[in-house]
Amino acid sequence: MRRLRGAAWSRNLVAETSLSVRDLIWPVFLIEGECCCQDVPSMPGVARFSLDRLVDAVGEAKDLGIHAVALFPCIDPALKSPDGREAINPENLMCRAIRALKAAHPDVGLFCDVALDPYNSDGHDGIVRDGLIVNDETVEMLVRQSVVQAEAGADVIAPSDMMDGRIGTIRDGLEAAGHTNVQIMSYGPKYASAYYGPFRDAVGSGGALKGDKKTYQMDPANTDEALREVAMDLEEGADSIMVKPGLPYLDILRRVHETFSVPTLVYQVSGEYAMIKAAAANGWLDNDKAILESLLAFKRAGACGIFTYAAVEVAHLLKDA
Repeated sequence: MRRLRGAAWSRNLVAETSLSVRDLIWPVFLIEGECCCQDVPSMPGVARFSLDRLVDAVGEAKDLGIHAVALFPCIDPALKSPDGREAINPENLMCRAIRALKAAHPDVGLFCDVALDPYNSDGHDGIVRDGLIVNDETVEMLVRQSVVQAEAGADVIAPSDMMDGRIGTIRDGLEAAGHTNVQIMSYGPKYASAYYGPFRDAVGSGGALKGDKKTYQMDPANTDEALREVAMDLEEGADSIMVKPGLPYLDILRRVHETFSVPTLVYQVSGEYAMIKAAAANGWLDNDKAILESLLAFKRAGACGIFTYAAVEVAHLLKDA
């Protein structure tokens, strides 16, 4: 075996897995204002962009070969409410961002988060009644949120809420509104993970969160349940599946990929990203090598696309390789 590993050209020739800029989806945080680029303290190298800066940043990413972006809003706390009603406002921050990006970069695919946590005063993905997250009432709101995003120009609706039955109901809602070509990427196996903390800070939901999300996100102990979630979402009309988090759940990614043979994406979540950055800042890891190795692991496990906050950074590394 070492004869095959002896030279770089030979290692490249027999490599079973490759990483390309085409595999990358860049998650981006939005804020109100003009000429704003606001650093996220818990995520070195990550910022919240006002819409004008967002358009420029996505243009620069596109020049590097990144042609897919995921949008997450950080809204004014005064707009948050128990029912998350700002989510269905066609003039909300998310919808304005979609229209601005489609006008400037029509060839960039937009993955648009559907959940109420950025808009909910309780910090939850669904509506809270008497201390419980209510399923069906939340799903009704998610359908309306999906439709206003589709009307703004979203290419992929990405429900991350984990309510039961929302994929089929959203699919019906999109079809009824004439948005038959809008994709749905389901966060099928989305776990109640400890790795989401920096993300919640970035969208402003962490401090508002009351309790936890264990009654609707998956138990990290379970794997067979993930396959049942995916099977239901595909039956209801999902076009692709997201596994979240990523690196601690490579077994789930592999099982979903092998069981269903559908487009399966993975999210290198905020905590994973922040850990690599913190270790690199302390000199404990080589930043570039660790980032590339982590993403290659996702491809090896079966991912066809990777959400990573390091997308622009990695695009530069791949360009210079």
